[in-house]
This record gives sequence, structure tokens and C-alpha cells, in this order.
Amino acid sequence: MKIGILSDTHGELPLPVRRFLEPCAHLCHAGDIGGLPLLDELSAFKPITAVFGNIDDWAVRRTCPQTAVFSIENCKVLMTHIGGYPGRYAPGISSLLEQEKPDLFIAGHSHILKIMPDTKRGFLYINPGAAGCKGFHSRITAVRLDVEGKKFSNLEVFDLERSAYVRS
Repeated sequence: MKIGILSDTHGELPLPVRRFLEPCAHLCHAGDIGGLPLLDELSAFKPITAVFGNIDDWAVRRTCPQTAVFSIENCKVLMTHIGGYPGRYAPGISSLLEQEKPDLFIAGHSHILKIMPDTKRGFLYINPGAAGCKGFHSRITAVRLDVEGKKFSNLEVFDLERSAYVRS
């Protein structure tokens, strides 16, 4: 199954990112969605699992959990907004990782694309960066990949200079 991973949309999904996510069967949004209108738009576009982020209002927080543990193709996924990264996890995340033992850990918040294995714990870590236009990031990014069982393949990155994006 091809999944799309995004974060930090802050209320807007640029059309080029939407086109990049078109082949995906499922979306994973790692928080800072930016409001229920965008969450509804994404839900109408593709099946989605989402967590809330630190900028999300109470309507999004009532709809999405802070942390999600779910399976895609027998792959256990743990997703949260503020998670840190291997070697520098946010407070409380290491114990959650030990408890849940995911195959894939997805976090957002930093607006910095980072994909790396956690060799100590044996999973793939993905922070898809920021798919929206608001924030301090200079690049709009998202990730898609194929998941078969606990195997990952065909990982692709959407990467666009934010200043090159023209709203339509």
C-alpha cells in the first residue's frame, strides 16, 4: 500500500503537494493541521489518520488524538506531533517507543524533513517536514512510500522551494 506522510500544513495544502499525494491509498498527518476545514478536505481526498499539533485549535483536538498507534499492512505505526528524532527524542517519547515497539515512527513539528533508521530500536523514523506555506521553513516537503508487511520501498520526497510556490 502506498501511503503519504505530511505534517505542518497550517490550514493549507498546496496543489503540487496534493498532486504528489494522489497515488496514495492512505494519508498520515503528523499534526499542525490548521483547522477542521483542511482536515475535512483531506478526509474527502483520501482515508487519513491524523494527530493534533501544538497550533491546532480545540475543534481539531476533539477530532484527532495527540498520539496515534495504528497498523498499515501489518506495519505498526506510532505517530505524534512533537516527537524529536533518534538520539534526541522529546520528553516521554522514548518510553512510549519502548512500550509500543513500532515499525514506523512519524513525527512533525520541526518543519525539517528527516528520514532515518533508529538502529537501537529497529524502526524507521520519518519527519516529513512542512507541507504548508506558513512557518519558518524554506522548503515545502512531504513523503510517500510503499508499505508491505514491515517492509518499506519506493520512498519518494516532494520538495519545493517555498518561494517558488505560486498560489492558484
